[in-house]
Amino acid sequence: QVQLVESGGGLVQAGGSLRLSCAASGRTLSTERMAWFRQAPGKEREFVAAITWSGGSTLYADSVKGRFTISRDKASKPVYLQMNSLKPEDTAVYSCAAGGFRGSWYYTSSYDYWGQGTQVTVSS
Repeated sequence: QVQLVESGGGLVQAGGSLRLSCAASGRTLSTERMAWFRQAPGKEREFVAAITWSGGSTLYADSVKGRFTISRDKASKPVYLQMNSLKPEDTAVYSCAAGGFRGSWYYTSSYDYWGQGTQVTVSS
């Protein structure tokens, strides 16, 4: 089992910034990639960004490209999601996910472990 704990959510005005953190623990040897998804009220969970366990490769949803940055300093360290130029439409519960190299990076079914989520609210 892998445990994921997110932190860093909160309330921010449009145009502001937040940094989310996701710490992984437990049996992480089989983990090959980590990702952030978000779910707004009444909407399906959607892919935001992903990074390989080593931190060498990243992928972003078009809606956040150029504004959000996913990173980690080294394998086994926390994964960060730096969110800049936030918009009201970025308001959602953001969840960290981890899994092996199985399936598309964009699909929730490709990830085996999930954090509890952290609320991000962007006011206009």
